[in-house]
Order: sequence, then structure tokens, then C-alpha cells
Amino acid sequence: QVQLVESGGGLVQAGGSLRLSCVASGRTFKTYTMGWFRQAPGKEREFVAAISVSGSSTYYADSVKGHFTVSRDNAKNTVYLQMNTLKPEVTAVYYCAAKLLIRPELLPGRRVDYWGQGTQVTVSS
Repeated sequence: QVQLVESGGGLVQAGGSLRLSCVASGRTFKTYTMGWFRQAPGKEREFVAAISVSGSSTYYADSVKGHFTVSRDNAKNTVYLQMNTLKPEVTAVYYCAAKLLIRPELLPGRRVDYWGQGTQVTVSS
């Protein structure tokens, strides 16, 4: 069993930055591909970014390339999402996700093993 706890969300002005963190419980963190998804009001949950177990490979949704960076620290059981140049349209609840041992680019099409509870990101114009 893996528990994921996100933090770092909040209210920020357009053009600003936020860094989300997701801390995982358990000793098997480094065997999970980690990802971020988001869900805006009235919309379906969508993929944002994923990172391989070692951190050497990443994969992003086209809409966030060049603005968001996913990283992980296996010693701290933590995955991060650095979000820069924020725009109001990225306002959503952001969820951390874990999937056992798959390539990051496959995460969008697979059922996630574990979800975090989500953290709200609101970007004002």
C-alpha cells in the first residue's frame, strides 16, 4: 500500500510560479513511476507529467511542455512539479499518481495504482 500526500498548491497571480510536492509512504517508492494529473471544474481529469523510477526519463502533456518540470528525490520519497509562467487556464486540482514500473509515456493510458488527495492550484488574472 502506498499513500500519497500532496502539498504546495495555492493562489498565485498569472505569470507566477508554484512548486507542488508529493510525499509517498512506504519503502517501495523507487519502484513506482510517478505522475501528476489535474482536474478543472466541469472537466475530466487529465495527464500533466510523469517521471521514471530513476528520474532519468520524463514525459509531459503538450500543453505544459516548457513551463512545467517534474522531478523526484527517491531518498525523500518525494516527487515535485515545478510550474512556471502560470496562466489562469491551468487552475485545477492537481493529483499525484503512482504506477508500478512502467515507462512514463505510458502512464496517461494506464490505470493508476494510487492517487493522492489532490491540491488546489488557482491562478488569478
